[in-house]
Amino acid sequence: MPRADKIISRLDKMLEDAINGSFIETDYDETELSRFESKFRQYIIINEVQKEKIQAERETIKSLVTDISHQTKTPIANIGLYTQLLEEICTQEMQPYVQQILIHTRKLEFLIKALSKISRLENDMIKLKPEIAPVSKLINDSARYAKGMADIKHITINIIYKGNGYALYDTRWTYEALGNLLDNAVKYSPDGSTVTISVREQEMFTCIMVEDEGPGIPEEERAQVFKRFYRGTNAINEEGNGVGLYLARIILQKERGYIKASSGKNGGSCFSMYLPKQK
Repeated sequence: MPRADKIISRLDKMLEDAINGSFIETDYDETELSRFESKFRQYIIINEVQKEKIQAERETIKSLVTDISHQTKTPIANIGLYTQLLEEICTQEMQPYVQQILIHTRKLEFLIKALSKISRLENDMIKLKPEIAPVSKLINDSARYAKGMADIKHITINIIYKGNGYALYDTRWTYEALGNLLDNAVKYSPDGSTVTISVREQEMFTCIMVEDEGPGIPEEERAQVFKRFYRGTNAINEEGNGVGLYLARIILQKERGYIKASSGKNGGSCFSMYLPKQK
């Protein structure tokens, strides 16, 4: 075998052993290939140490997230309870202040729950279990969830879908992702407007689109809105914490799907969820 072929064969064997976790450095000599093999072994050792460090940090994060979620649950619930009791006995002048305590307590509770979900998903503490299920049920259930808030603003939720298509998704978590999109659509839409849910069937994906008639998202910000805590320039004056879209993106990624933002037909925003059709 020519020298070049021997070198390629040895390199191929080294890489294969490294992939399988069975790499062993051969007897060292002064050849360039042997020096490369020695450095390659050092690289593998450093990489293994880094993996162990990352795993240890991940376990620390898991423990921290669990502790925070557990330790804050009761105090926040108690603050809400005592604030409600205080609301019943306080004077008329004190009512606005008590209301503010209650509002911010609920915001804090929502934020801690959302961050806990994000951390658990990011650190694989939660395993999604996608199954083939009808798209219509996901849409209708999510629309019913959003109807209460929509009714307050006299917003119509219009579902344009008569099909019987299926997609691969985890019912609980995809319901939450779509619910976040509908929450945003209702929140940023003007009173008396319409939020439209439609479906587009593709070869590999089923696309669920949520379109509103709100202020829209500037094109240069559309890639940013899915980042954690990001608030768009058109959303500054609205209540929010910038985690809903980020959580939706994480959920879709865990299901081998994706999400994107675009302009709506009536000047608002359109968020498109792409769910895979098969495993």
